[in-house]
Parts: sequence; structure tokens; C-alpha cells
Amino acid sequence: MKKTVHSPALITPDWPAPAAVSALVTTRSGGFSGGPWQGFNLGDHVGDEADAVAANRWLLQEQLGTGTRVQWLQQVHGTAVVLAPRPHDVPVADASWSCGPGVACAVLTADCLPVLLCDRAATVVAAAHAGWRGLAGGVLETTVRALPVPAASLLAWLGPAIGPAAFEVGAEVRDAFLAADGSAAVLEAFTPAQRRGHYFADIYRLARLRLQAAGVAAIYGGGFCTVSDAARFYSYRRDGVTGRMASLIYLNTAADHG
Repeated sequence: MKKTVHSPALITPDWPAPAAVSALVTTRSGGFSGGPWQGFNLGDHVGDEADAVAANRWLLQEQLGTGTRVQWLQQVHGTAVVLAPRPHDVPVADASWSCGPGVACAVLTADCLPVLLCDRAATVVAAAHAGWRGLAGGVLETTVRALPVPAASLLAWLGPAIGPAAFEVGAEVRDAFLAADGSAAVLEAFTPAQRRGHYFADIYRLARLRLQAAGVAAIYGGGFCTVSDAARFYSYRRDGVTGRMASLIYLNTAADHG
């Protein structure tokens, strides 16, 4: 029996980005994938059928239009940032940025935090993949430093990630953040869990603290939980074998940057 195909359901960030900046986040609704990847899986490294992923990426391309190409990354929970586009290349990195139209910076997630950035003048956009390792390692600070604009001119949006009520971690995760910043604000992002030596971590609060320390004051989004919202989101922690959502940001091809 053929799988029913639906148009993808997308999330549009609610933030005061300039009109020349477009951003979107996919959900698991729609698409060609079946089995544990059921829906609109965009990850080509999670065991899904290659044809299904290719068809899903084609659907995504339809949403973007022919003038914008997606810059995919080989994400490794690190801090490397690359300038896009990289034609015919999938660089090993966890963030990308661009200062021209025609390319969408994209990250894939299924609990990790996607962070989208742009400046108020619509001259630059960026997307970062911030799991706890990358976040603790400084992927957001590295991304902000890579951009050719002042940090104070940036807007950031925090996309769907594991919520604080679901993100139970061991002491090593808490220690990794405290090693870089032992402030009370970081301590408050970890709530003791019932299991000894375990904590519930608020990845949104931790990301806000890192962005603020890097000079980014205008931060929006958050409030999602990929684990608890199974109808909309893939979650590695909840399901193990599962798909990936994409978070994308790009400069409109019609934008006039002078």
C-alpha cells in the first residue's frame, strides 16, 4: 500500500526579524517516510530509506522555491562554523552563516536546540545546532564571533528542543557548564532530579545565558518540548530510532541590500 503524502506542516518563528529574512522549522507532519521515521524526516543518517529522505527534501525545496538551496551539515556536536554556500559539499560543522541570498543555513535536530540568528539590517543569517555538548563547548559564542556584524545587532530565535521537564542529565553535564561559568544563573538552570546525582537541565535558559554573554540581547522563541509533543516532533530521547526536523534561515532572493 502506498504511503499517503501530505504537504509538510511548518513552524514560522515569531520574532521581529526583518522582512528580508525568512525562517522556518519543519515538523514530522506530512512527507514520505514510514516506520519509526514516519512523516517528514529530513535526516539522511538515521536509517530511513534514501528515496524517502530525498523525496522529503524535494518537498522542502518546493517550500523554499528554486532560488534558494539548502546548505546541509554533517553535525558532530562540535563548535565548527562554516560560511555558506559550500556547493556540492556537506561540511563537518555544527553551524553555518551566509551574507547573501540563494542559500538557506540549516541544522537538523530531534531534541538538540536549533538556534537561528540574523541582524537587524538583514545582511547576515546563521543557524546553529546546540546539543548540550556543543552548547557547553561554545558553539553559540563561536557562531556569533564568526558573523561580520556586532553582536548587539543580532536577533536570535530558539527552536524546538527537549524541555526542562524531560531533559534529565547526569552530573557530568552540569559540571561541563559550571566549569565555564559557575554563576548562580547557571546553577539555577539545573534542578535536582529524584535520582541521586541527576538533574533536570533547562537548555533554553542555558542558551539564553550563553547568547547574552556573547552580546546578543534580543532573544526569542523557546517554550517547546520535543519529547512531550510526539504529534509534531521527532525525539531521540523518547524514541531512539527516529527522524530529524530541520530549522532553516535565509535571505530572500528579492531582498535589496543596497
